[in-house]
Amino acid sequence: MFKLALDFDVDPGILPLSPSLETESQSQDLLSNWHSKSLLAFVSNKEDASSVNASGYYEFWTQPDGMGYRPCIQFSEEYRRDSAAIVKDRRNYLLVVVSGGMNQQRNQIVDAVVIARILGAALVVPILQVNVIWGDESEFADIFDLAHFKKVLADDVHIVSSLPSTHIMTRPVEEKRTPHHASPQWIRARYLKRINREGVLLLRGLDSRLSKDLPSDLQKLRCKVAFQALRFAPSILQLGNKLAERMRNKGPYLALHLRMEKDVWVRTGCLPGLSTEYDEMVNNERKQRPELLTGRSHMSHHQRKLAGLCPLNALEVTRLLKALGAPKSTQIYWAGGQPLGGKEALLPLTREFPHFYNKEDLSLPGELEPFAKRASFMAAIDYIVSEKSDVFMPSHGGNMGHALQGHRAYAGHKKYITPNKRQMLPYFLNSSLPEAEFNRIIKQLHRESLGQPELRTNKAEKDVTKYPVPSCMCNDSHPRSSV
Repeated sequence: MFKLALDFDVDPGILPLSPSLETESQSQDLLSNWHSKSLLAFVSNKEDASSVNASGYYEFWTQPDGMGYRPCIQFSEEYRRDSAAIVKDRRNYLLVVVSGGMNQQRNQIVDAVVIARILGAALVVPILQVNVIWGDESEFADIFDLAHFKKVLADDVHIVSSLPSTHIMTRPVEEKRTPHHASPQWIRARYLKRINREGVLLLRGLDSRLSKDLPSDLQKLRCKVAFQALRFAPSILQLGNKLAERMRNKGPYLALHLRMEKDVWVRTGCLPGLSTEYDEMVNNERKQRPELLTGRSHMSHHQRKLAGLCPLNALEVTRLLKALGAPKSTQIYWAGGQPLGGKEALLPLTREFPHFYNKEDLSLPGELEPFAKRASFMAAIDYIVSEKSDVFMPSHGGNMGHALQGHRAYAGHKKYITPNKRQMLPYFLNSSLPEAEFNRIIKQLHRESLGQPELRTNKAEKDVTKYPVPSCMCNDSHPRSSV
């Protein structure tokens, strides 16, 4: 265990998406290199030096107090006792087809492992459905490290690459109607007899179907899959680490997940606020394809905005970062697809924070070429660089933001800024508010939204892979929490 200058503990063994530091000398070399670049050295230009004092600069990069919470996945004796029989069983097999983008697929893979455990079945490596939007034909082993996945879960679930010859001619029972919040009891009652009879069960449409309120051991299994077993494939990991290192060489950096793509504005029922032309473009698309709107169709754009349901645009992100003390010299890595309106949509950000990069900016000629038409590869690279950042902030929720919130908590409560959109927007709309007062209010609204340990109290609604405390993390006060 070693401690970085930014005040958070890092245990290489719990960072499955990062290469481990194998020797003590390597750890010391890292520390020496980091300390040689003190944070004050990065306040280099006169504009920053005059506008940001040392304490203010440090404040933005200061990591939250983790309150001693650390990964703590300890299964019960009953779970461990049952494991031996479950991993040896070769009678029943679960096939799962997962859909959506890479982060959405990750969630479904986590649930697939848990459902296989509930049924006591072997899990066939999940099938990634070809994405109709991006045309990505990647398979599981293209995105994730399959050998690592099997090894980490070897004591929990038997995982096979394909159906054995004894089951290859079996017509699987196909299920597309798993309800929302399906409990282990429902899953057993619905599927156990069928899988015992047929030997193979095929599940589709698992997205967010499994209950978030599971028994303690199954919650721990979800964390084990999400934070330990699902490591990216070596080729993706290697490139992602290279890009993260290039950002790191520039100094501490902020990773910003911008959700400003056309489909995001259409699906959320929100408007980008760029111009009348773009607003009409979004509205027309929504009228032509009303099925794209994700709920609450009775609300107007303005009502959605005030309710905190809209992504932040570039101007709002800029004002929020400035209010939270981000200096002009801040190095920003931005993840996400091309925004509606192109580079012009980003101008409020790039004018205020000129050190602005994405994977295309950081890569050498030809480096991204093998991944160019693979949206999942690109999303995985964004995930790696974002996970390694000193500070992370999403402009909207979504699967990647949720996954990184849990991952950064599990990795030592690395700073994660959750925009308090509902409470802050009235102040954004108040043009008469002096900037100093605006900044004070915004800081106050976000004092508890900077990545501090957040206990998962509302079990029915909060996903343990987003809120791993205390189910999958413990401290000296709660050494064996089973909440």
